[in-house]
Amino acid sequence: MKNENQLTELYRQRVKESTVKIKHKRKQIHRIGTLKLLMFVAAIASIVFTWDMGWQYVLPVIVGSIIIFVATSKYHSQLFYEKDYWEKQRDINEKEIRLLDYDFRDLENGNEFIDSKHLYTFDLDVFGDNSLFQYINRTCTTMGKRMLAYELQHHLENKEEIEKRQAAVKELTDSIDFRQHFNTIGLLYKGKKADEEEITSWAKSKSSFYRKPLLRLLPYTALLLNAAMLLLAYFEVLSISYFSFVFCSLICVSIAFTRRISKIQSQYGRKLDILSTYAQLIEIVNRQKFTSTNLIKIKNALKVDSINAADIIGQLAKEMHTLDQRNNVLVNLLLNGLCFWELYQMMKIERWKTKYGNEISRWLNAIGEMDAYNSLANFAFNHPEYVYAKISTQPFVCIGKGLGHPLMHRDKCVCNDIDMTKREYFNIITGANMAGKSTYLRTIGVNYLLACMGLPVWAKEMEVYPAKLITSLRTSDSLKDSESYFYAELKRLKLIIDLLANGQEMFIILDEILKGTNSIDKQRGSLALIEQFIKLKSNGIIATHDLMLGELKTKFTNNISNYCFEADIILDELEFKYKMREGIAQNMNACFLMKKMGIAIID
Repeated sequence: MKNENQLTELYRQRVKESTVKIKHKRKQIHRIGTLKLLMFVAAIASIVFTWDMGWQYVLPVIVGSIIIFVATSKYHSQLFYEKDYWEKQRDINEKEIRLLDYDFRDLENGNEFIDSKHLYTFDLDVFGDNSLFQYINRTCTTMGKRMLAYELQHHLENKEEIEKRQAAVKELTDSIDFRQHFNTIGLLYKGKKADEEEITSWAKSKSSFYRKPLLRLLPYTALLLNAAMLLLAYFEVLSISYFSFVFCSLICVSIAFTRRISKIQSQYGRKLDILSTYAQLIEIVNRQKFTSTNLIKIKNALKVDSINAADIIGQLAKEMHTLDQRNNVLVNLLLNGLCFWELYQMMKIERWKTKYGNEISRWLNAIGEMDAYNSLANFAFNHPEYVYAKISTQPFVCIGKGLGHPLMHRDKCVCNDIDMTKREYFNIITGANMAGKSTYLRTIGVNYLLACMGLPVWAKEMEVYPAKLITSLRTSDSLKDSESYFYAELKRLKLIIDLLANGQEMFIILDEILKGTNSIDKQRGSLALIEQFIKLKSNGIIATHDLMLGELKTKFTNNISNYCFEADIILDELEFKYKMREGIAQNMNACFLMKKMGIAIID
């Protein structure tokens, strides 16, 4: 098992290797660039030297020079691509080094996924600056980013599914070469959200030409007609002028299709080129051997009748490249006059779409899923000291030893436990301001979420029953909806009650419930709410300043435990240990802090 220093050294070594490759590629690029210049000068000199010898000498020199120059240019372009590849590899590993020191500000924060009404993501800082998403996300495609966000928003609630996810993450964890190669290729072309939508839209759209049987016959009819005219002219049955008339007429007819073909090509051509990048990602996945069920399923989704989806996309790329030849006006006119060539080529593309268009969405989802898995595995790789939770089938279980918050610095985080082993059970957490209650709630919530996602958790050991997680930690008022703070909280609590009444198994985490009303009303409402939760056979944790809630244990001896976070006053100084203790809090610090700050307190 690697520790933090070993991980840092590993990433530094990979940065060093990438830097060496970059320097080597830059030298090669410079040499080939110089060689191309010298070859150009040599070609001009050779042409000048052989010019008076006749075209038999000049032509081979020109053709040879062009072939050599094209081949060299292609190799030159490949070197630039390889340099970009290793620069991305270096960037990836440099980011990992910074992240090991909790610096992940330059990663995408997922702000677009923030939803204050979500069951738990808003309260647990799953999205936004310094969020769990920002900490985990290493996706290189828009599909992967969306898939990772979905997995954070919809944790698994089935033991078998969670264990399959765990197996897949474990398998990918040590496959750092595969993960970073996939990530690098994806980052070389960082697509936009619209790319996927437009590709899918094209795949689902109706064909403009191929669906019309008469149009499909037109290229063959034109070719046969031209052949017949030439044959008749050859045997002097008809004048060659008939062939010329037919040929020119077909060119004129083809112009009727040219505008529509140009529109389709300009609208979708670049987007379909993007599929070539995705084809590279598919090829990377297909070359990798997998043993876990979920990864094998992804790999199988990238095939059609045992044919690699990358090869199928390659067919489309080839047809699109061939269609691009229509940009050569002379070739286009010649081929259109012979056989409606651009119509024929467009129908070949539409035939591909008819056959494989419905598969594109499945391929994109599979790429996105693999991309998201790579992020999950990278998280596991960077935290070798974390453990995978044991998933229980017996409701309700949430046991954890030494739980810490993943977003808190390892050297500063104080770890605590949780022990809940039966259904309809609540832990009431009392304590002073700033003593650690809210951090503890978020620590439990985040690790519970990670466990139900099939990820390792910051704990010495953990066992959970995967119920639906719901929280109410930072309910806010809404000016947009003319909604008060208190009413927003009531709506949240009503949602919880309705879900429980409908038989939903839930793990509830609440912080200072009914904050928006007076203390007497709040106390009565809180007591009634907890009693209702217990009657509805739910489980959860409630943090509160109200010590009276701790008295519920006398009424529900077997269904409630009291814990607290104390603020100790030692030598007239306030000291926080952030360690959870059994029982009800004894010390409150508001008056003490007010006195220390010189704010008068009337005894």
